[in-house]
Amino acid sequence: MRTTRILALAAASALALAACAPTDETTDDATTATDGSLSTLTDGVLTIGTSDPAYEPWVVGNDPSSGEGYEAAVAYAVAEQLGYDADQVEWVPVTFDQIIAPGAKSFDFAINQVSISAERAENLDFSTSYYDTAQAVVTVEGSPAADAASLADLKDVKLGAMVGTTSLQVAEDSIQPSTDIQVFNDNDQVKQALTSGLVDAIVVDLPTALYITAAELDGGVLVGQLPAGDDPDQLGLVLDKDSALTEPVSEAVDALREDGTLADLQDEWLTDAAGAPVLK
Repeated sequence: MRTTRILALAAASALALAACAPTDETTDDATTATDGSLSTLTDGVLTIGTSDPAYEPWVVGNDPSSGEGYEAAVAYAVAEQLGYDADQVEWVPVTFDQIIAPGAKSFDFAINQVSISAERAENLDFSTSYYDTAQAVVTVEGSPAADAASLADLKDVKLGAMVGTTSLQVAEDSIQPSTDIQVFNDNDQVKQALTSGLVDAIVVDLPTALYITAAELDGGVLVGQLPAGDDPDQLGLVLDKDSALTEPVSEAVDALREDGTLADLQDEWLTDAAGAPVLK
């Protein structure tokens, strides 16, 4: 009986010591960030938002679930880094305005060419940049902007851009046009304004400019890039303010940059910028 009591006491002491022992939080966090068990809107599912329609070269055929197009491919690569298989990813349509508006989100993160800015970061969280880009001016043959070779040459032409975008802000700051830039709800309306003659030229991000001049515009002309200076436009994944996912999502993006995945996807989906001079 005495031996039994001693063994029982020893076992109880061992359990007590184990309960008091410090846990390795780093290991737990690392496991959580890679096994698909993060705190998401729906357990076991990673919900990603993007616009509808979504445009090439970011999403091919307006179907992000295909994984084709730069942003669709990046989204699935991030999901994999976080421990989610493709069949655990759910896409939800959201407008650009819904993505950048303050308040609760219908997605775990959104990917939609949203530029990281201090103003937006007051109400949103951003991942680290998954793509650094520039803004560019596009027109069509015969337009007053077709022969522009400098920022000064664009000062008096009618310009168009999507509302609320970096394209609009950079155009205003760098060109300083003599008349207000006309704003539109999405890039489809921006392109329609150009082809209908409502504006002489439009400003969009460089990959979009390269794509639409090559594949969508009849007689499209890429006038050139707007100067980015020492502060290039950086695109980040958008999350709700103070989201618990911000750190693991940023770590996933960083890992994809470091192992060359982002560069490979850019080579696969984004057109070379050769022939797009920087306007001065």
